[in-house]
Amino acid sequence: MSEGQKKNHLESEPSPYLQQHVHNPVNWYPWEDEAFQKAREENRPIFLSIGYSTCHWCHVMAHESFEDEEVAKLMNETFVSIKVDREERPDIDGVYMQVAQMMTRRAGWPLTIIMTPDKEPFFAATYIPKETRFNTMGMMDLCRRIKELWESDQANIRQVIERVKGALSNDEVVYHGVDMSTKDQLDLGAVDSAVKQLEGRFDEKKGGFGTPPKFPSPQNLLLLMRHWKRTKEERSLEMVLKTLVEMRRGGVYDQVGYGFHRYSTDDEWLLPHFEKMLYDQAGLMMAYTEAFQITQNGLFSDTVQEIAEYVLRDMTAPEGAFYSAENADSEGVEGKFYVWSQKQIQDILSQREAAIFGKVYGIERNGNFRDEATGEETGLNIPHMRFDSEDVAKEMSMEPSQVQQILDSAREKLFHAREHRVRPSRDDKILADWNGYMIAALAKAGTVINDSALVEKAEKAIEYVLSELKDKSNHLLHSLKRKNEGIPGFLDDYAFVIWGLIELYEATFKSDYLSEAKVLMDTLFEKFWDSEKGGFFFTAHDSEELLTRRKDIYDGAMPSGNSTALYNMIRLARLLGDPDLEQKAADMVGAFSSEIARMYSAHSMMLVGLDFALGKSYEVVLAGKKGDELLEDMVKEIRRRYIPNKVVLLRASEEQSKEITRLAPYTEFHNPVRGKATAHVCVDHNCRLPTNELSQMLEFLDEK
Repeated sequence: MSEGQKKNHLESEPSPYLQQHVHNPVNWYPWEDEAFQKAREENRPIFLSIGYSTCHWCHVMAHESFEDEEVAKLMNETFVSIKVDREERPDIDGVYMQVAQMMTRRAGWPLTIIMTPDKEPFFAATYIPKETRFNTMGMMDLCRRIKELWESDQANIRQVIERVKGALSNDEVVYHGVDMSTKDQLDLGAVDSAVKQLEGRFDEKKGGFGTPPKFPSPQNLLLLMRHWKRTKEERSLEMVLKTLVEMRRGGVYDQVGYGFHRYSTDDEWLLPHFEKMLYDQAGLMMAYTEAFQITQNGLFSDTVQEIAEYVLRDMTAPEGAFYSAENADSEGVEGKFYVWSQKQIQDILSQREAAIFGKVYGIERNGNFRDEATGEETGLNIPHMRFDSEDVAKEMSMEPSQVQQILDSAREKLFHAREHRVRPSRDDKILADWNGYMIAALAKAGTVINDSALVEKAEKAIEYVLSELKDKSNHLLHSLKRKNEGIPGFLDDYAFVIWGLIELYEATFKSDYLSEAKVLMDTLFEKFWDSEKGGFFFTAHDSEELLTRRKDIYDGAMPSGNSTALYNMIRLARLLGDPDLEQKAADMVGAFSSEIARMYSAHSMMLVGLDFALGKSYEVVLAGKKGDELLEDMVKEIRRRYIPNKVVLLRASEEQSKEITRLAPYTEFHNPVRGKATAHVCVDHNCRLPTNELSQMLEFLDEK
């Protein structure tokens, strides 16, 4: 509402928080006798809303519901509504926060309490969306449900009130208030079911899932790591680590030149199909990055850096964008570029180097590479880590560092020798979706392993995508035919480029990336969204008409476009404080829920998004000047920890913050406290008090 429009009963209140709600269409009262008397006279329940001015989710709920005429009409018909500033009335806040903890096991702001005119609570919640979302009842349905209960089921209400009163007096815990659960919605049980299905196909000996051919499927690993984070079920993490270690040791990894081949034709990860795809490098870089966050295992960070080295060396165009693939064949023979006879290795390396390299990497005189069709020995070898360098060092009475030095020298010599061979042909198409995926991986990896060069390469690539892979209408192109002309972008192009932009924003805190992500998300809805049934079509509304328009939700070699879009929608919704976007995410999950339930593990990336939406999640707004030591320490610690379901914004000095405030208006009040760098942390839609203390911020982020 504008300043000139009708005001509610908060107009005379001095609290800045209450003043923010003066022009809401909700007929707010302050906490005063007039409100309770009105409720008694009209026989209405009280809707009590408690928050504070810098509470992110308070502003989200205000914008989504309290500023909405439709919600306000229902609230005004059903309740007498009271607004309380928790900082102004900590007494009221303290009592009803205890009630909320008893009834819901959750605490934080915004705090919502529904109670009788005699101040007896019978319902508690924190953030509530406008519309029912996932398993959270929305304000519209809540108003109708409370009205129904109030008018026809006072006995149920009274029963809840007595339980709450008894718990307060006896210091017990009430687990459930009035039943507000929704039905027929996917919940976190879908993630648990997917994990069980993956476990049923897990290769206990060599990791991975299913029978040969064995594919990397990094989205399965991302889901398992999130499941471990949420449940602390070690089995989920064990499957991830076993798979990543065995893949890194196997022939499916190019031990000489780095990067992963397409898949393994056997169950040992030894014999690959030698093609190298950009998207495999991107997905696996992400998986190894997250595994490093969890374990701090140097093998994983080394693998991340090696994949990046391969991509930047062999798969990068002069303009900074990324090529698509390298062929499996050279000189008409699959794998010829990558395999070695024992004699070739001995001719290149010193005797000592050849012995140690051959021992560690399984080099045999008759070869370990058998012809796939006949099974016959070829006399050629695929280097793979048969033994650990530490074990070989012990066997040879050497220091592990000496052995590693020899292995590094040997690898470098073999690499340079291999460069004189005829290379496999390279597919130099530059595709928007695959580039977006790699940009996301590089940006994420660079922040986690603290390698700014990787972030810079991602920035150079996105610059190319946003300048060259667009048509004259500023819409994405899938690939170029000529400048500003090419194949119109598909769902996947928008989804993966948006992913890259989000990762780049959190890696650099440059608001342009966040702004562009929002623009592309708006275009995605405009051009691809199915307004009748939900979800995104693969092709745009104005695309060439084919026999059918499909919607892809199954994950393949890459996560599906709809799955990736869902993940982006939830992250952008949290970054921007956009409940409408999160509602659309819920609508999408609802649209696909029956299909997902047919085979949960075929939709791992969709479930990664669901885990973000329903699992423990965090929003962090950092306020302070760039370069401030405390601020840098906060950023460093956030990036070091494995907290997958989080978003982080930086509100720097006032001048730098204007664009962020425009994009995410809720951050307007997220200022440095006492002139120091400040972390504003919200956990599960519940906002903690701002803190200047690094230890306090970490305590919030480590909440179980």
